[in-house]
Amino acid sequence: MTARPDTHPPRAGHRTGLLALGALGVVFGDIGTNVLFALRAAFYGPHALPATRENVLGVLSLITWALVLVLGVKYLTFVMRANNRGEGGILALLAMVAPRDRPASRRKALLVSVGLFGAALVYGDGIITPAISVLAAVEGLALEQPVLGPLVVPATTVILVGLFLVQHRGTGRLGRLFGPVMLAWFGAIAALGAAGIAREPGVLAAANPMHAVSFIAQNGVAGFLALGAVVLTVAGAEALYADLGHFGIKPIRLAWFAVVFPALLLDYFGQGAVLLTDPRAVVSPFYALVPPPLHYPMVGLATLATIIASQALISGAFSLTSQAIQLGYLPRATVRHTSAIMPGQIYVPEVDAALLVACVGLVLSFRESSRLAAAYGMAVAAAMATTTILYFFVVRERWRWPAAAAGSLAIAFFIPDLAFVGANIAKIPHGAWIPLVVAGAVYTVMSVWKQGTELIAASLAPVPVPEFLRALRERPPTRVPGSAVFLTSRTEAVPPELLHYVRRSRTLHQQLVLLAVSAADIPRVPAPHRLEERRMTGDILEVTLRYGFMESPDIPKALHDSAAAGALLRGDDATYFIGQVTPVRTDRPGMAQWRKALFIFFWNISRPARVHLRLPAGQIVEVGMEVEF
Repeated sequence: MTARPDTHPPRAGHRTGLLALGALGVVFGDIGTNVLFALRAAFYGPHALPATRENVLGVLSLITWALVLVLGVKYLTFVMRANNRGEGGILALLAMVAPRDRPASRRKALLVSVGLFGAALVYGDGIITPAISVLAAVEGLALEQPVLGPLVVPATTVILVGLFLVQHRGTGRLGRLFGPVMLAWFGAIAALGAAGIAREPGVLAAANPMHAVSFIAQNGVAGFLALGAVVLTVAGAEALYADLGHFGIKPIRLAWFAVVFPALLLDYFGQGAVLLTDPRAVVSPFYALVPPPLHYPMVGLATLATIIASQALISGAFSLTSQAIQLGYLPRATVRHTSAIMPGQIYVPEVDAALLVACVGLVLSFRESSRLAAAYGMAVAAAMATTTILYFFVVRERWRWPAAAAGSLAIAFFIPDLAFVGANIAKIPHGAWIPLVVAGAVYTVMSVWKQGTELIAASLAPVPVPEFLRALRERPPTRVPGSAVFLTSRTEAVPPELLHYVRRSRTLHQQLVLLAVSAADIPRVPAPHRLEERRMTGDILEVTLRYGFMESPDIPKALHDSAAAGALLRGDDATYFIGQVTPVRTDRPGMAQWRKALFIFFWNISRPARVHLRLPAGQIVEVGMEVEF
C-alpha cells in the first residue's frame, strides 16, 4: 500500500502564513505608518535640515541602517529570543530578571525601577501614537485643497473619539480586517516608492553606510540631532516585542522580511527621490509620491492604516495594565474580557478614558504632526534603552553568557539607544517633555502602589496556622452551619480578617477554606498547576491558586473545579470573607508622607477585590479593619 503523503508541513506553513498576515495588522501597524511623518521630521519643523542632496542621502542612509540594525538585528534576531514562556515586553523581561520570590536587595530594586520606568514609557507612546498617526494621515486632505485645512483637526478629533468609544466592543471582528488592510497598505507604499525611485535612481546610493557616516561628520550637532527624526522610523519596536505571545517569532520574522522591510525601504527611498527632484516637497514627501488621481483614496487608506496602528497601541496599553495589576504594580482596575475565545482581548475603561482625553488634548494643542514628532521620539528611544538594560541581565544571568560576550552585545545595542535619547534631549522644549512627564507620573503611581501594599501587608502581621489551630482547641468558638472562604496573602499564615472576625463574633463556620491567590512570574499557569490544596484538619482546608500575569482570576470557578474544595463549598452555601482595610497614615518611617497620601487616594479608588476576583455578590461579607502604616 502506498503511504499517504504527510500533510503536516503544508498545514504548518499555511498557519504560519495566516499568523504572518495577522502580524501585519497588529504588530507592524505602528512601524508601517511611520512613513507618513518620519522622513519629513528631518527636513520640516524644529531643527529642520536643508533638503540638499548630501543631507537627503545621509538621512536615508541612517534610516536604512536603523531599520536593519535596530529592528532586524537587535529585536528580531536577539531580543525576541528573551521571552517569558512565549510572552515578550518590558514587564516580561522584568519578571525574568527580578522575580517576585527573589529576596529584596538594592540590585532588585534598581532593576524593578528600570523596568517600571520602561513600562511607563509605553503609556507615553500609547498617548502620542494615535494622535500623530491619525493627524498625519488626515493632513493629506489639505495638500490638494488648502481650503480643507481647517477641517484637519476636527476630523482627527472625531476619528479618535470614535476609535476610543468602540473599544468596549472588542477587536475580534474588526481584527480580521487588520491584516488584509495593512497588506494593502504595504503594497501601496511599496508601489509608490518604486515609482519614485524609477524617476530618480540615484537615490539608491543611500544604501551605502558611508553616506550616514559622512552626514554626521559634516553636519556635526545638526547631524546628530537628525537622529531624533531617524528614531521615528523604528517606533513600534517595543510593541512588536510585546506582541510576541500573540503570533510567535517565526510569523513575525516572516512578515518583516517578506513584506514590511522591503515596503518601508522602497517608500523611504521613494520619498528621498522626490526630495532630490523637488526640495519643496518637504511639506509632505509621503503624499508628494502619490499621483493626483489617487490622492484622496490614499488619504482614506492612510487613515484606515493609522486607525489600525492606533488600535494596536491601545490594546497594548490595556494588556500592560492588566499585567501590572497582576504583578502588583498598579491598583486594581476594571478588566473586561471582550472575547470568549481569545483571553488576551481585554478592555480597561479607566485606561481607555485617560488615553482618549490625552490624545484629543495633544491634537488640539499641537495641531500639526510635525510638531508632535518632537514629542514622539523621546518615548521610543528611552523605552528601547530600558529594554537593552534588562536584556543584558537576562543574557548574563539567565543564559549564563560570559561577561565579555554579554557586555559587548549590550554595548552594541546601547550606543544607538543613547544616541537616539541624546538627539531627543534637544527637543524637550518642543514637546519631548510630554512622554517623560507621562512616564514619570505612571512610574510614581507604580512605585507608590508597590511600596504601600508591601507596608500594609507587613503591618497586618498574620498569625501562623499552627498557633491559630491551637487557639481553636483551647478556646473553641461557636460553630455555625455553612462554609466560609477567607482570603490570605500567605498560605502559612492565617489572614487577619479571620482573626478579627472570630475575636468579634466568637463564631466560626463548620467548614473553612483558607485561600491564597498568588501572581506567578509567567504569562499563564497550566491547569494542572493552578491549584494546590492541603487539608489541615477534617474541616479546614488550605488552598493556593496561581495565576499568570496574562490571566484574570476567577475564584469560584477554580474552587468548584477542585475536588476537596468543591466538597466543602456546596452550592450557594459558601460565604466569602474579604478584608475591607482602611489605611491610616502615621509618622512611621519607610515611606514619605506625600507618597502615603497618594497611596491612600489610589487605595480608595481602586476596584474592589470582590469584583477583581469575581466573587458572587450575594455571598460576600466584608470585615473592616484600620491599618496604620
